[in-house]
Formats: sequence, C-alpha cells, structure tokens
Amino acid sequence: MTSSNSLFTDIIHSFMALPKWVKFWMMFILGPVNMASLLFLNEPSGVLVAALVLSGVALSVAPVFFIRGFSKALAPGHLVPWTLLIGLIVFARPDGSAAYGTYLNILLVVNGLSLVFDYVDSYKWLKGDRAVVRPNV
Repeated sequence: MTSSNSLFTDIIHSFMALPKWVKFWMMFILGPVNMASLLFLNEPSGVLVAALVLSGVALSVAPVFFIRGFSKALAPGHLVPWTLLIGLIVFARPDGSAAYGTYLNILLVVNGLSLVFDYVDSYKWLKGDRAVVRPNV
C-alpha cells in the first residue's frame, strides 16, 4: 500500500491500529526491559547482553521503515540475537551484582515470552501473512 502520508505518520497510524495489549506490551514492558540493558554495561558480559538485545531491536525496527508500519515482518529480527541471549542467560549466566542478576531474570522471562510470539509470527510471515497493520477507515 502506497500512502500519501509521511513515513512517520504512516508508522504512527500503524502503531495506533495495533491491539491495545500489544501497544502496552511494547511500550511498558518489552521496550523498557530491553533498554535497561544499557544500565548494566559495566557488569560481566553486560556489553554482550546489550549488544544481543539491541541487535534484536535494530533488526526488528528496520522493516517498520521499509513497509511503513507494523507487521509480522518484525518478528524474524528477534530470532537469532534473542535466542542467543536466552542461551547465554540460561547456559552461561554471567555473575554480577544482585541487581544485574534480577535484571537477567526479568530479561529472560520478557524476551523468552517475546520469542514465543516471534517464532509463531515468523512462521506465519514465511507462510505468506505479510499484511501491514493499518487503521480501519
């Protein structure tokens, strides 16, 4: 779909057309938990954790600009970096402060849950579900 709106307007309209629970999840849980990785750069493997987190974010945000909105095309970008992140936390968990340990537990749950959605959405996207979320007009 080509739009006469600006890129930014198309993306905002697409975001606003997402289900309320998805917007809540992205804005108040997924986004903040992942961005908090920047607070732990000085912890053991903190740079690696942040790099894996931010790789998943960057690879998932890139399609938003190309398709001018949100779709299942965002899900595949999380798969490799966040699966590696989960593996790191589960199988090679870095030691660190108590706050870092708590953060890693929260990150494990949040990104693990996100990956469940991402694997399902990636499969659907590969099977042809390429619709971009747009407002009902």
